[in-house]
Parts: sequence; structure tokens; C-alpha cells
Amino acid sequence: MSGAKTDPGATRADSGRAYAGRTAVLATMHGKEAAIAPALEATARLKVTTATGLDTDRLGTFTGEVPRVGTMLDVAVRKARLGMAATGCPLGLASEGSFGPHPSLPFIPAGMELLVLVDDATGVVIHESLLEEATNFGHRVVMPGDDIEAFLERIGFPSHALIIRPNVGAPAIVTEKGVTERETLKAAISQAAARSPDGRARVETDMRAHRNPTRMRSLAALADRLGQRLATACPECAAPGWGRTDVIVGLPCEWCSRPTDFIVAEVFTCVTCSHREERPRPDGLIRADPGRCSNCNP
Repeated sequence: MSGAKTDPGATRADSGRAYAGRTAVLATMHGKEAAIAPALEATARLKVTTATGLDTDRLGTFTGEVPRVGTMLDVAVRKARLGMAATGCPLGLASEGSFGPHPSLPFIPAGMELLVLVDDATGVVIHESLLEEATNFGHRVVMPGDDIEAFLERIGFPSHALIIRPNVGAPAIVTEKGVTERETLKAAISQAAARSPDGRARVETDMRAHRNPTRMRSLAALADRLGQRLATACPECAAPGWGRTDVIVGLPCEWCSRPTDFIVAEVFTCVTCSHREERPRPDGLIRADPGRCSNCNP
């Protein structure tokens, strides 16, 4: 591994404030600016505005009416460019989210959030991601009249909204979105169950940002992470956007010394030049817990 030239935060100085005082347009129709704008203003001094009347749902919806085509990054860049085209702003922001089983612990839910900055002035795309375990993502299959109070309490209803759809049938069929009223919930379950061949309804968390305060907190944390990166200059060429872009797994087991799925090093790269550094994990851990070793704990 190459030696670290600087501490990860040591290059955050005026040379890394290339976005200070500039304005970026955030492509959103779900109020994400409430979470993203303050964080980017605080960290990178980047001002955030939005485009009026922008339809970002054309690139994909959580409820499946419009399928998302391409990777999260592909869609986020296309979404950012929608806002840039609508306003003529050379800086564009957009986020994408995906929810499902945790990639390492599939028995718990997790959310993957991605936030991208597209800079047409320099030709760079800078993005950050966040794997969030603190999510209320979940669903229940119910019949009309079933007791779902425990589920509602766990997902934070009514401050967190719900989506109701028939349990069986085309996945894009949605009976009701953004449900926060109990009477509406009851009626939507009955309607969805009546439309489902098995007589059941699927009650899901509404993961659209403006209907999900938990997700909004994740977006704020992600925006802070991107802001820190925008405010950090490359130690080689001084361009902004220096940050961690990958990890290397394989930390040796404390007992048998075989590689595990623990991170052994972090990879930092520049979006402008080819500079790259591998750095040991910041907590100083050099051996992994045998409980995470496939040899010692098969």
C-alpha cells in the first residue's frame, strides 16, 4: 500500500473551497432540499436551489409505475441533468435510493442512498453513497380487520406514510400512496384486498423522502458527507472532490489469520487526476473477530 501523504481531513482548506458561494440546482419533487441544502451550505458553502415543476418520476418510481433503468448512479446523473437543463445551471445535484435486505446481514433491512454533483464547468461527476441500517423499510401482508398496530408503531406511522396495494397482481398497481390517516388506511386495505386474488393487501412503508422523516435524516447525513468531500482538495493536484471511493476487504482473522470480509484498507482517489492512495482502516484494527471468519465460524 502506498503511504498516506496527509490525514484525510488535512487538505480541507481554502484550496478545497472551489464550490463556496456557487449555486447548484437539486432535481427533486419530494422536498429533499430540506435535508440536503443545509448540509451542503454548512460544509462546502454550496448554495442549493430547485427547479420548479420538474418531473423526476419519469426516471423511475419507488412504487414501480415507472421502472428505473440503469444503475443508481446512471439515474442520478440523468436526474441532475434534468434540473440543469430546466434552469441553465452548470451545477446539478440529485439523489437516488434503494431499499431491501442488508448486503452483509440479509435478515435486517437497509437503505442505500447516493448523492451526486454534476459539474459541467470542469466535466467532473462527484458522488457519495451511504449504507443506512437505521431505516423503517418494511411491509406486511394483511387481510381487512387484521391487527397491525405493532407494525405501525415500528415503522413510525403516522409521521411515516404508507403505500397500500393488492398483494397479488401487477407490482405497479397501487391503491393508495402517502397514507397517514387511520380511516384512509383501513379503507385502502379493504379496497386493495378486494382487488387481489388472494383477498389480501400489501401494506408498505412509503420511502419517498417527503413522506419518510427517517430517510430525510439519512439524506442529511449523506449531504454532509458529500459536502466534506467537495471541500477537500486532492493532495496531488489540489482539485476538489478528494475522498474515499472504495474499500479493500480481507482483514486477517485473529485466530487463523485467513482473510475475512472485514475492511483492511480504504481507497482514496481524485476525480480530476489519477492520484490514488490506500490507507489502513482508521480505527487501527489489524485482526478481525473470529466470529466473522468463515473458517473459524462456518
